[in-house]
Amino acid sequence: CAFMMSAMPDSLPANSLDTTDLIRRAAGGDAGAWSAILASHGPRLRTIIRLRLDPRLAGVIDPSDVLQDAYKLIHDRLPNYLAEPKYPFFLWLRYVAGDALARVHRAQLRTKKRGPALVSFALPEASSINIAGLLVGRERSPDAEAIREERRRQVVAALDAMSPDDREVLVLRHFEQLTAHEAAAVLGISEAAARKRYLRALERITGLLKGLDGQPEWVS
Repeated sequence: CAFMMSAMPDSLPANSLDTTDLIRRAAGGDAGAWSAILASHGPRLRTIIRLRLDPRLAGVIDPSDVLQDAYKLIHDRLPNYLAEPKYPFFLWLRYVAGDALARVHRAQLRTKKRGPALVSFALPEASSINIAGLLVGRERSPDAEAIREERRRQVVAALDAMSPDDREVLVLRHFEQLTAHEAAAVLGISEAAARKRYLRALERITGLLKGLDGQPEWVS
């Protein structure tokens, strides 16, 4: 099992496509433009859904099904985004995916409905179980899988030992691949504070994981 954790860059490579034009064409029914949006952002959206789907729904709800629901909402709402693009496009996509996820949680777990206004980028919390599922790789043999499960348990314990704030910024920067600027917008703090919080969280989880099961190679 390999565990890889290193600091994310402060910015990601810019998309070579003109995003506004792409959105406009997709909203107008251009299948190629819509496919380009899904190819560019779909994998990250699926990771977000996988991380934030309530663990009680594991084996009941497939993240891919939630992603398809999110795609429909995104497509239907593209004209509204174009009319008033207040937020960076991916943060808006992330919010709509969160809306699709919240609908599943309401239907399955009777959670409360989100407010009607786009006033917060807050999504359901990423669980330690889901994070550990991404951190600890899969094994093919039964013996190796048993070792994996023990390591997963240890990673869950390490994540649970972190504060919710540190865990959240780790998810935003490392798994959702948000920039420091985007993470700051989600958290409602300054960009400098977001960077500082992320580095603190990274140091914390790295220290915890290095002491687990005598496997320092999990961390790089």
